[in-house]
Formats: sequence, C-alpha cells, structure tokens
Amino acid sequence: MQFHEPDFSRRLNVSLRARVTLIVVMTPEEERVTTKIREVCDTWDPPRQCVTWDAVDGFAVIAGNKNFHTQSRDPLAALDDIQKTDENAVIVLKDFHEYWNNPQVKRRIRNFSQKFRYNRRTIVIITPATRVPEEIRDDAVLVHFPPPGAAELSADLDLLLATSGITHALTKAGREKIIQAALGMTLNQARRSFSKAIVTKGTLDDSDIDAIIADKRDILSQSDALEFYSLTETPENVGGLAVLKDWLRLRERAFTGEARDYGLPSPKGIALIGIPGTGKSLTAKMIADLWHLPLLRLDVGALFGSLVGESEERTRRALSLAETIAPCILWVDEIEKAFAFGSGDAGTSQRVFAHLLTWMQDKTSPCFVVATANNIAALPPELLRKGRFDEIFFLDLPSPAERREIFSVHLKKRKCVPADYDLDLLARESEGYVGAEIEQTIIDAMYLAFNDSMRRVTTEDILSCIRRQVPLSISQRETVALLRSYLAEGRAVSASRAAARSEVPPSEKTIALETFDTART
Repeated sequence: MQFHEPDFSRRLNVSLRARVTLIVVMTPEEERVTTKIREVCDTWDPPRQCVTWDAVDGFAVIAGNKNFHTQSRDPLAALDDIQKTDENAVIVLKDFHEYWNNPQVKRRIRNFSQKFRYNRRTIVIITPATRVPEEIRDDAVLVHFPPPGAAELSADLDLLLATSGITHALTKAGREKIIQAALGMTLNQARRSFSKAIVTKGTLDDSDIDAIIADKRDILSQSDALEFYSLTETPENVGGLAVLKDWLRLRERAFTGEARDYGLPSPKGIALIGIPGTGKSLTAKMIADLWHLPLLRLDVGALFGSLVGESEERTRRALSLAETIAPCILWVDEIEKAFAFGSGDAGTSQRVFAHLLTWMQDKTSPCFVVATANNIAALPPELLRKGRFDEIFFLDLPSPAERREIFSVHLKKRKCVPADYDLDLLARESEGYVGAEIEQTIIDAMYLAFNDSMRRVTTEDILSCIRRQVPLSISQRETVALLRSYLAEGRAVSASRAAARSEVPPSEKTIALETFDTART
C-alpha cells in the first residue's frame, strides 16, 4: 500500500488509529519527519509514547510516558527491546535501511509486524533509500514524505527572520516569489538558502529571489532526471510563430490567484511538433521566460535503471518533484524517443510511460508540460488526444516574413545592426531554410569576415553561405513532406499566421499525403 499525501500528520494519525504496525517513510528529512510524528503522538489523550532509536545513541523517549530505560545499539537487540515499550508506543527507527541485507533483521521485523496487530504498537522506519525489501513491502505502508509546502516554508522564514533580528525589505509579491522559488527544497536546504541571502547582504529583499533560484538549480542538478534551466530566451529572441505567441500571452496570467478565483483551471500543456530546427526547444525556454516560471527539463533516458522497480521509482520521484516546484514548466524534449519501447526490457518502458501518460491526464498541480517531437509517426495516438494537452501546434517551414524576422533576431544576437542588411533579399534567397539553418548561415558568414582581417560581415557574405548550404527541406525532402502532411490534414494548429504561413505547393501536398498514407499502412 502506498500513499503520497501532503497532509502527512493527518494520514499518520489515521494509520495509527487503524493499528498499522509497520510504516516506512522514504525521505532525507529525518528531523522534520520525527518532529511531525512527535506532534501527532502528543495530540492523543493521553499522549502516546514515542521512542526513537539509532545505532549511536540507542533509544530516546521524545513523547508520552518516559518510563523506558535501555540503550541497545545492536539492531537485533533493539528490536527485542521494543517489546518493553508501552502497548500504544510509536517506535521510530533511524538508518534501519543499513540492515536491510541482514536476513535476521528482516525476519524479526516481519514477525513484529504480524505480532503487533494484536496491540497498538507501531514501528516507523525513516529512510532516505527508495528500495524496500520485497519481504517487508507487503507488510508495510510506504510513505513518500513530500518536501515542505508554501505554508511551512513561510513559517520557517518568519522564524528565521525573528531569530536573526534583522529588518527585511520584502514586498508582499517578493515574499511570495521567494517562497515559490524555495518550493522543491527540503526544509534544511531552504533554511540554508534563506540564511545565505541574509548573511550576504545583512537583509532580505526582492533581489534575493535570483539567489534562491540559483541554489535550487544546484540542488536539482543532483537529480537523475530533472535539469533546471535558466530563463534566457525572451519572445523577442524567437522569430515568427505569431499564433503560438498569442496563445501563450492569453494564458500568461493563468497561474495567478485571480485566475483561480475567476474559475479558470491551470493549462495542462502543449505539444510542439514539426520539422527539426524550427525552434521547438527554443519555444519551451521562451514560455518559461514569458510566464516567469521555473523551467525543468525531463531527461527521459535518465529515468531508466537496472534494478527491478528502479525506473518506475525514478519516474514517480521526478514527477513528484516537478509537482512540488509547481507552478513550473516541465519540458519533455523529443518525446517520441521516449516511446521507442524496447523489446528486451520486460515491459519497463511501457510501465514508465503509462505512468507518465496517466500523470499528464490526471495531474491537478499547475505543472505545464511542453512536449516537443520531430518524428510524428513514432508517437502513440493516446499521447496526442485531448485531455493531455490543451493544444497541438505544428512548427512549419518559416514564411518569407518569418525568415526576415529570424535573420533580424540572430543578427542582433551577434551585435550586428539589422538595418545595415538587405533582409528582404536574405529572406527570399533562404526559401526552405529553418531557423537553425538561418542562424548557421550567419555564423558561417561571420567566420568568413573574421578571417578576412576581422572586417564587418556583409549581406553578400551571408548570401554566399546561403547558396553553399543544402537545407533540410531539400536533403530530407520526403521526410519534410511527410511531416507537413500532418498540418495539411488539419491534425494540428499552425504556430504561424495562416496568411503568412508557407503554403504547401499542390504537388508537394499530394506527395506528402500519399507518403503519409503509405507510412500508416
């Protein structure tokens, strides 16, 4: 049995009343869990005895009846001594995962879990490990203890400010953003981050938000499957895609309290499909900057482990962490590769991504999923149905106007003045080029100018590089035609304005539809 419930104290109380004899709490926050357990024991009338044990200090009574005197430090002897506690006692065992490989320890725990059903003793094992022996799993309630929520972080920040004696300069909005920036950290990690900010400047103000986010980035870098991205791409850095940008701006305030009070649900996510190099990954980064939300990239390959159940546990942990940090953007890059199920993994791939699909459908946290894909044929139909995504956008070959805008964006990035270049000529000559290829022609032209006495790059340099490059729309003509047929059939919304979009020539459209039909059969 498993539960993952933010209100840990309430669920623990229910388990104790139900005479659950063995609870395994999986978390690195030993001190915080112990405090919660002691508080629950103190609420009983009379208070329940709560005893902790570790291999260094032995037993210690932290709540209820203090009449318990033994200092066994051997795990087997400690398990024997548990019988000397009150019949209503809660016994908290720390670091007991270190003894999972001892068959006698496992047998003794199982014996106790069966024997204690006839009284009210409960053993709680706190462990940072995520693996529980199969022999124990069936007898235990497994609890994934969540990181602190906004209320708990806010209370801890108040306590820290009160004890430090400093006068802070936080605005109401700044305080909310600092708490939001700390979501996903453990209580100790958040406390250290707050303290560092205070010590550095002698106060705490709105400018410390970036420092908290930087600390969280360092913490998330230790995660196997989640990568924290800095917000560096603004809508001005993305050329074209006017329809998509309008859609995003319309939902810019979707995660605010005003939207919730109005009755609007948080948007679930979008799928960005289409031709490689058209800016799908860039768009994911742009959304995070536009909405001022943390951007997390889910590394699908890092979800898989060699041990039984490890892949599913990594997936659960990564999605749970994303929900804790929410509101956030969860970017799943090249999701079609995730669904390339292996034939020799005993169904692990199917189970992992069935879990991912279910989560995308049922999640209630404001975690906006941005999934990008190049190979549409590799995507399972159930992924793209309504309910998992709010919209499916197709990023097509850029139109002349969009190519002109893309040239302007990349010239500005490289300290060139767009007005000094014939952008209309460059846009005409680069027909069939995607954004990544346009960027590369500018880089190639700059190398020419750099090696020619470091002179200023010219329109002619860029034209020369355009004419030498073979775009993907020519080198992979059949593949591009197949991808564009997805839009031609009306199965996705164009990310660009209809009037400005590069239309598929009738002959190419016919070829694309025939190719798509052949691929499906």
